[in-house]
Amino acid sequence: MPSAEPLRLLAVLAHPDDESLGFGGTLARYAAEGVETFLVTATRGERGRFFTAGSGANPAEVGRVREQELHAAAAVLGVREVAVLGYPDGALDQVNAAAAIREVVHHIRRVRPHVVMTFGPEGGYGHPDHIAISQFTTAAAVCAGDPGYACRNGHPPHRAAKLYYMAWRSGKWSAYQAALRKLTSQVDGVERQATPWPDWAVTTEIDTSARWPVVWRAVSCHRTQMSIYERLEHLPPEHHRALWGTQEFYRAFSAVNGGRRLETDLFEGLR
Repeated sequence: MPSAEPLRLLAVLAHPDDESLGFGGTLARYAAEGVETFLVTATRGERGRFFTAGSGANPAEVGRVREQELHAAAAVLGVREVAVLGYPDGALDQVNAAAAIREVVHHIRRVRPHVVMTFGPEGGYGHPDHIAISQFTTAAAVCAGDPGYACRNGHPPHRAAKLYYMAWRSGKWSAYQAALRKLTSQVDGVERQATPWPDWAVTTEIDTSARWPVVWRAVSCHRTQMSIYERLEHLPPEHHRALWGTQEFYRAFSAVNGGRRLETDLFEGLR
């Protein structure tokens, strides 16, 4: 049944800048359409770059500044509210899983989103933090609707109608890495690389072409990271459109629709 209340979208992500680089077009589009958009970010990104400095920067200071950048970028994207969980950057997969899931459940029950989105189970390019937040969010989306699952503040159970994973095709990864750098993760001595989703596995493609200038402004808010992103500033508009003009997803579950036809709206079945 179509909903009479305002539609709500919740993104649950790992780091400051995930909301812009990975999900910015979607957040900006739906915010512009009047959807209430919310963001939960698991870490403050304190192990990231600090302008041109490397790991020698004080992690607490890096985290403080990156959280400020996150709030600035979210405001550009039109995100209504940002919550930061404060888990350790680079060690999200080592925190107490039950406690982390409970935190995400708390926010799902508080926000009561119709749609939740996060990273896919492969974490994009195998990043352990991305994989962890995908697992926590998937579990939380199930637990949040369970009346027997208790969490703080006594918010009533809430079952999101749909859960989506970021599911970039090979073309999107090629454009992304050509603009930035080859994205890899070193985990237990093994190099992990970007893992494109096959075309046939993508269930949903969102047209965000009108929002790419907004996404670029949001990315630019992450000033401490611009030594990585500086090449983006010199890209022609057509390359920006290739990066931010569409967003692809895998519909992990839906209580309102299904089938193999490619969706063009995360809220299909809810409007």
